[in-house]
Amino acid sequence: MRKSDFWKDYELIDSSDGERLERWGDIILIRPDPQVIWKTERKNPLWRKAHARYHRSNTGGGKWQVYKPIPDAWQVKYRDLVFNVKPMGFKHTGIFPEQAVNWDLAADIIKNSDRELNVLNLFGYTGCATISCLKSGAKVCHVDASKGMVAWAKENAASSGVIDRPVRWIVDDCAKFVAREIRRGHKYDGIIMDPPSYGRGPSGEIWKLEEQLYSFVELCADVLSDNSAFVILNSYTTGLSPSVMEYILGTVIKSRFGGSVSSDEIGLPVTDTGLTLPCGSTAIWRG
Repeated sequence: MRKSDFWKDYELIDSSDGERLERWGDIILIRPDPQVIWKTERKNPLWRKAHARYHRSNTGGGKWQVYKPIPDAWQVKYRDLVFNVKPMGFKHTGIFPEQAVNWDLAADIIKNSDRELNVLNLFGYTGCATISCLKSGAKVCHVDASKGMVAWAKENAASSGVIDRPVRWIVDDCAKFVAREIRRGHKYDGIIMDPPSYGRGPSGEIWKLEEQLYSFVELCADVLSDNSAFVILNSYTTGLSPSVMEYILGTVIKSRFGGSVSSDEIGLPVTDTGLTLPCGSTAIWRG
């Protein structure tokens, strides 16, 4: 398992009985996590001193219970990147800290390339991967179906000092955008995609990961350049193992462009137990 263990402003302090105890800068949050099915003793006193806890509702959604005043937004740093944290209506904060291993992976490939890479970040969310690629010297096209998430990504780009780098911000359904790029003849040297398990596009388009992922990767293959460098495919869906995702990239991308494919779980180290919390799977193709 690849672990995101270079964080200083984020810490997974403990995990037990369906919840994470986390530090985001100076703010302590308790959030639900379906992967945490163990019920270990909660010895850390911060379980009882958190600033806020997210409670899921039996009818869907949920809400934050605030114990101590917290700002509407605050900043955390990862290496030379700066992100704006905002507790959202569905438990999220705008950052998936385990993805730092993939930000670093893309950054290393870009920095070690002998040319400027043109990267497509699909389902780009609040732009952490986009900003890492921009910092490393790539051109980036950032695509997400949510106007609010793209606006947040721009805020993060400004905070990280890369808002003036060569980047396109696109609010669109990812499949429709890729199809148009193919018709336009636009090509990319790298693709990052972290598709949701289920979602809707800006015009109500329905996305179901298990049903559509393979055909979506096939579509994306047509927008890769002949000299493309990488594809990073991530999924938090527990039903998709690393091997399944590796097989998808192998049969679609490697069979056409050569190169190599690998995959692994990604996770976050838990300070109090020394264990690693699994947080999804990533498959990687390198040209």
